[in-house]
Amino acid sequence: MASKLCEMLGIEFPLLAFSHCRDVVAAVSRAGGFGVLGATAHTPESVREELKWIDDHVDGKPYGIDVLVPENLATRGEGSVSAAALVRRIPAAHREFAEHLLAGAGVTIPDDASDRYRNRAQPFDPDTALRTLEAAFEHPIRLIANALGVPPPEMIAMGRKHNVPVAALAGAREHAVRLVEAGVDIIVAQGTEAGGHCGEVSTLVLVPEVVRAVRAIRDVPVLAAGGIMTGEQMAACMAMGAAGAWTGSVWLATPESETSPVFREKMVAARSRDAVRVRSRTGKPARQLRSTWTDAWENSPDSPGALPMPFMSLVSEKSLRAVDRAAENGNDQARDMVTYFVGQGVGLIEDVRSAGQVVQDFKEGYLEAVERMNALLGD
Repeated sequence: MASKLCEMLGIEFPLLAFSHCRDVVAAVSRAGGFGVLGATAHTPESVREELKWIDDHVDGKPYGIDVLVPENLATRGEGSVSAAALVRRIPAAHREFAEHLLAGAGVTIPDDASDRYRNRAQPFDPDTALRTLEAAFEHPIRLIANALGVPPPEMIAMGRKHNVPVAALAGAREHAVRLVEAGVDIIVAQGTEAGGHCGEVSTLVLVPEVVRAVRAIRDVPVLAAGGIMTGEQMAACMAMGAAGAWTGSVWLATPESETSPVFREKMVAARSRDAVRVRSRTGKPARQLRSTWTDAWENSPDSPGALPMPFMSLVSEKSLRAVDRAAENGNDQARDMVTYFVGQGVGLIEDVRSAGQVVQDFKEGYLEAVERMNALLGD
């Protein structure tokens, strides 16, 4: 496939796969897609290790990296505040509510769970993200991407210096315009169907809206994102003007992904309406699988409500790690509490397939959709 996007990234099939798991990234790129490593939780040291592994397993194929530098953060301007310092600022009501939920399900948090915050920067720390990107450029990455707002000028400057395109996610037309004006090279138009942080506009509406707005400014490829789980959907989005697809949730149902077997089983059983947009994991609206955890925080009359980012992550992450461990050990109540970021496309997941097979299925579905459309035109 010949396009500006494919030329920029050195690929033939414009299927981008966001994943926190290096195995998925390498498998997708080897199969002809473009893997993007989610590096939000990484440090410069750990990202070097991950990218070295990818370099050794990607067969020379291109890949990218994604960081999360929020434009709006409750601790913005506080400099080098530590995660441990933020933990001490969490209200007692939120700590006690989380502890009550876990105790009711027979889940305990290890005594040393708080030790991991002792020498760590705050979650979503901008300085850590930029230093992590600097380390990433020691490897042959072909794309850097940012979520939750306009990338900082330093990030765009890094891309220019290394001749690597900079992508960013937009959940509304006006967001996309700001990104283009800031110098972003690729726009990811992410509809509300998406897993993780998302806006309120559907993919079907957002993609052509963003394509039209961006075209009036300059020639910037737009990737469609949000609920895309098949090649047929990818073809439909490209018919609306998208240059390709940015996908995430579909890779969670692969054996290579970071998700637990319990969560994959829940994905296969889930329907589209089981992917709910709530604040109870990070403090910002993020779509995830409905569970007794999300129900309690959103609907219980005793719930103190979600804290702003990054405080809510400090409450939820250690709790949900303990839930995952308990569920894997056979705790049925913990299983009901298991959740993770996933989009409404979860209703299209019917089984667990390898990442390489998912890429192949995308290619076949895309070609079949194009052939059907061509047949409608006749001779």
